[in-house]
Amino acid sequence: MSNADEIEDSSAPLIEHLAELRTRLIRAALAFIIGMVICFSVGRYILDFLLIPIEDTMRDLGNPNPVMQYTAPQEYFFTLIRISMVGGLALSFPVIGYQLWRFVAPGLYKAEKNAFLPFLIASPLLFLLGAAFAQFVVVPLAMAFFLGFADLPSMVAAYVAGTEGAEVAAGTDRGIDIVFNGKVNETLDITLKMIVAFGVCFQLPVLLTLMGKAGLTSAAGLRSVRKYAVVGILTVAALVTPPDVTTQAILFVVVYGLYEISIFLVAWVERKREADLRAQGLWFEDDEDEEPEAAADAADAFDPEAAADDPLLKEFEEDDEDGEDDKPA
Repeated sequence: MSNADEIEDSSAPLIEHLAELRTRLIRAALAFIIGMVICFSVGRYILDFLLIPIEDTMRDLGNPNPVMQYTAPQEYFFTLIRISMVGGLALSFPVIGYQLWRFVAPGLYKAEKNAFLPFLIASPLLFLLGAAFAQFVVVPLAMAFFLGFADLPSMVAAYVAGTEGAEVAAGTDRGIDIVFNGKVNETLDITLKMIVAFGVCFQLPVLLTLMGKAGLTSAAGLRSVRKYAVVGILTVAALVTPPDVTTQAILFVVVYGLYEISIFLVAWVERKREADLRAQGLWFEDDEDEEPEAAADAADAFDPEAAADDPLLKEFEEDDEDGEDDKPA
């Protein structure tokens, strides 16, 4: 076989893999576009759903007719585009994950397939759980904090002067009324950031457990860097959440709880792997654990009296003494 034939034979699998990759990417892109079109067609209803937290907060603060506005002609259209992109990605993720699995699965062993598939299923479920937690718990608290803080002077005035005094004060000509005129894109920006941030943070158990299964981390290692993890989680909470203590504290508590759960899952993976290796007779204790025991046994076995009676040691001692006597003064 000539060198040209060998080059052609070695390049054929690469061409096949590239063609397979192109097919999977095209199918994933088509699924994303279809999901984006579906979300854009019902974008108004999705937007109303995402604005429920601020609507409820405004109604609780005494606004019977909450209104949001946009100040540029193209603002509402691009707001729907943003919603469609995020919703299309969420809607098409099962198809995208399936295409990724079909591309990777032929190169995996059966045990690796069984190990990887649960994580592929758990990842979107945890993202949806984090997004739901942000939408129904965190975003309402953030909106109540910001809008309630702006409305705090009027609430204090009503509490001090009474309802009638507050109504009289509201009807005077002095002062300037500060009201909230919310913009759609700015409010939606906060909501989407919180949803994506919590959805991504809820992937922490999946990531660390997968790393533990691959042998890249261990439960003992995660416990040893716990204090650094606390600092990192606080930093991430300060960066991805609005500048209020409430949402930062909630994100920190949730992510740190997920970190502790990840330690438990990694320890469970390690125990399961050890049990499987022991069942197969392939588990061996570490040398570091054996070395101290061997050193202790050697120390216990050493007998000075027996060493003094050893003729071989005596011969070495006599040679050393003769060598010292032969040295010039």
